[in-house]
Amino acid sequence: MSALTLIILMSTLSQDPAHDKDTPLSQVERKNRAPVSPETLRVTLPKPSELKIGNGLTVMIHEDHRTPVVTAELTIYGAGEQFVPLKEAGVANFTAQLLNKGTKGKTGRQIAEEIERLGATLQVHASYGSESTSMQLTALKDTFERALRLAADVLVNPTFPDDEIARLRERELASLPQMLMSPEYLVAAKFSSALYGAHPLSIEGPSAEALKLLTRDQLVKWHRERYAPQNSILTIAGDVDTASLMSKVKLLSLVWTRQSFEPRATPVPAAAKARRLLVVNRPGSVQATLRMGNLAVDRRDDDYYALTIANRILGGGSSGRLFLNLREEKGYTYGIYSQLQARRQAGPWQISGDLKADSISDAMKEILKEIVRLREEPVPAAELEEAKRSIVASFALSLEQPSRIMQYAADRHRFQFAPDYWDHYPTKLSAISAEEVQRVARRYLDPETLQIVAVGDAVQLKAALASWGDVEVEEAETQP
Repeated sequence: MSALTLIILMSTLSQDPAHDKDTPLSQVERKNRAPVSPETLRVTLPKPSELKIGNGLTVMIHEDHRTPVVTAELTIYGAGEQFVPLKEAGVANFTAQLLNKGTKGKTGRQIAEEIERLGATLQVHASYGSESTSMQLTALKDTFERALRLAADVLVNPTFPDDEIARLRERELASLPQMLMSPEYLVAAKFSSALYGAHPLSIEGPSAEALKLLTRDQLVKWHRERYAPQNSILTIAGDVDTASLMSKVKLLSLVWTRQSFEPRATPVPAAAKARRLLVVNRPGSVQATLRMGNLAVDRRDDDYYALTIANRILGGGSSGRLFLNLREEKGYTYGIYSQLQARRQAGPWQISGDLKADSISDAMKEILKEIVRLREEPVPAAELEEAKRSIVASFALSLEQPSRIMQYAADRHRFQFAPDYWDHYPTKLSAISAEEVQRVARRYLDPETLQIVAVGDAVQLKAALASWGDVEVEEAETQP
């Protein structure tokens, strides 16, 4: 059965039940549709051609001739901000942003002009909290190989010109005041700090002090040591000839040499054992930006499957309990969701949303009520099957995108999954029981250990949250 057939079937089976916002949540009818058959869930992902070339780089190529476009992504594990010491925060991010601003043979402008002539895009990212640096290239079939050669030059021969460093530093410093005014940034930064403490994962963005101290020597050193082919995966998907392209990619061994560096991430702390309530004061705010949760699991944990289902039921979309309760029934928010972030190390299961400040106390009661309900009451069979169908249908839909197929292949390497991991992924999700959902909810989403951060007017929020413990108040920074 093709992925497209599966999508159509799953979509037919998993339409959301009609819901009138004037109908109490307790009276919403969930149709008891039959579960998807085991036959339907047998999904086999296309297997890309794979080779480890002489310098240790893993290369994966997937041919897809439906459109004359090719996408490539190079993921360099160990070159992300997660590996940067706190006092040097920003080094990985700056290295990535400046990679295409000049090579030994081309200026930044020449690189940009050539990319434009080829009708290609070339982007490099190393976001805060990331494990890796990612280089993404998209081009038409006829220009892809030329674009790939240019990308290789950018990867191997960057010069990090002083004037480009100064320009980027100035731009980043200028953006800091605006960033510090953003409730979304403030809640993310304080929540990460509550979870990770002094770990690099607590950093959501650069500080003015760190930006001012960054030097070209740091960028050169980071690039020389961390941009290591043996820790990298190159995925290419699109209208290509595998044999021809693989022979050309092998030439990377001549210019990009193996390094001695092996990444070792700093272990994350254990999940918090006691509840904490923190308010970041923004006087006069008419709404509160809320985030709460705690550390859960890494991506290789067997509990990931049950947590994925539990998260979808609680708040993984507009059919989640949180959304239906707090928005559709109570009108406290435009949207509230839960999210599971599972990395190579434990990531959080968290709830986030923007709430009316004068409704925060009532909203908190409803959020905690939904958490307790997930922990104490088995999920009804119809609701459980609906969540499973929705996740499997989304997975099937993603298989129509060559870039997603390659991402799954890269993740299999990154997390050291079995070769047939993704073939069995839908079946394993569909085997999760209501008892397993309840078990993981009890284990990982404990109201007594939630780390709760709210950004808004401290006078209102402190009074509203006081019922759940001592409330700490911090003033929002206004200057970097």
